[in-house]
Amino acid sequence: MALTAIQTDIAERLQKEILSLQGFRTPAHGKRVDFGLGPIEAACPNHTFPTGAVHEFVSTNMENAAATTGFMAGLLGKLMGQYGICLWIGIKPYIFPPALKTFGIEPDRVIFIDLSREKDVVWAVEEALKCEALAAVVGELNNISFTESRRLQLAVEQSRVTGFLHRNNPRSVNTLACVSRWQITPLISQLEAGMPGVGYPRWHVALQKIRNGEPGEWIVEWVAGRFELVTTETLPVIERQDWLNIA
Repeated sequence: MALTAIQTDIAERLQKEILSLQGFRTPAHGKRVDFGLGPIEAACPNHTFPTGAVHEFVSTNMENAAATTGFMAGLLGKLMGQYGICLWIGIKPYIFPPALKTFGIEPDRVIFIDLSREKDVVWAVEEALKCEALAAVVGELNNISFTESRRLQLAVEQSRVTGFLHRNNPRSVNTLACVSRWQITPLISQLEAGMPGVGYPRWHVALQKIRNGEPGEWIVEWVAGRFELVTTETLPVIERQDWLNIA
């Protein structure tokens, strides 16, 4: 029993060292960001949503792009906290700034940079990711090469800034050096009994790949400033069947 415990401890330390070499550093005490994603974070290396890394989000149409922007905004709100600054770089950004307040982000703490050429977006994102004063950088673009994405990942390994690449309707979903790939699609919100209007934002979250983690799919809502996972048991019968078809 004692030998097994020693072996387990050695394996865990080796795993942490390997993850650190690959850019996954264990957050310093008290500095871990609580995203409130529960099982989604458990699927990530070190059971922690990777910060100081670049994440790829892929959308295939405008509806998915809007859902992706909402989910990313929820993550950004947690990353930025009360004082953090974010750069949002793209060609004709899809975001409606006042809507960021829904996700706990004051729009005046997001600097929007609107460029005319995609290669300029890639360059600007790379330079922004080198700035340690930023909490996060969002880059909206269609296409990016593996070599370009590798430069972005190398930049964040030094600065520890978190980057999000939102690729809307790319020509091809090619392999990138990003630590993860996500696809977010909108779902019908659920109204509370007897309440008018619309329900909370709800998404089908697909973690398609995660380096040293476990891909998976979940239903997530944004409720009162935090993420909440929705289980299939709580879905209406028709929506539950739709979810099972997706999964």
